[in-house]
Amino acid sequence: MIEIRNVVKRYFAGTPNEITVLDGIDLHIASGEFVAIVGQSGSGKSTLMNIIGALDQPSSGEYELGGTPIQRMNRDELAQIRNQKIGFVFQSFNLIPRNSALKNVELPMVYAGVKPAERQRRAKELLTMMGMDERMDHQPNELSGGQKQRVAIARALANNPDIILADEPTGALDSKTGNLVMDIFLRIHREEKKTILFITHSTELAELCPRVVTVKDGRIVSDKAGSNRGGTLS
Repeated sequence: MIEIRNVVKRYFAGTPNEITVLDGIDLHIASGEFVAIVGQSGSGKSTLMNIIGALDQPSSGEYELGGTPIQRMNRDELAQIRNQKIGFVFQSFNLIPRNSALKNVELPMVYAGVKPAERQRRAKELLTMMGMDERMDHQPNELSGGQKQRVAIARALANNPDIILADEPTGALDSKTGNLVMDIFLRIHREEKKTILFITHSTELAELCPRVVTVKDGRIVSDKAGSNRGGTLS
């Protein structure tokens, strides 16, 4: 599913200075895997997620998604990949403030050209799966942090993507709510067979995933099995 070979990412911080954020990353992730990418702030894990999510391009190296070289795609093709193949979940939820939970989940399907009746049916189905059936008409400011994240997860699943990229999805939540959100991801992995990349600075949460990749100073320093083999926390 994901093949990264010798990927380097550099940023220029004023001539002639440059910062190397990723330094020769090699990573293979098979279809259906649940992988935690763990590292402290500044380790390069979010930059790696942005490259995997086709939000950014490497300075050098190769990245193939499902056998397709991402670097060869134009802007429209990359946008289609992000809409159809990848579902994003962010720490800050990124919900549209004036839209209801239902409309937020429908949004990716609007861009994908799904007909109104079908996208409403799909959005309701996903929100019900997230335990949000009684909050569908509520706007984000009427929801708790955990409820907002459940809406964001439902939105990420809207177009039935192959991959879910979750960037610090529990970072803005208390530990109890964070565990509930992690349980949702474990359930999605078990029941929906999605490929999930769970980016976090929490080693405790990372260890709950079947596979744990540790990034430090722009390099992968560890790639090992986690403690969870597809069960749930509850």
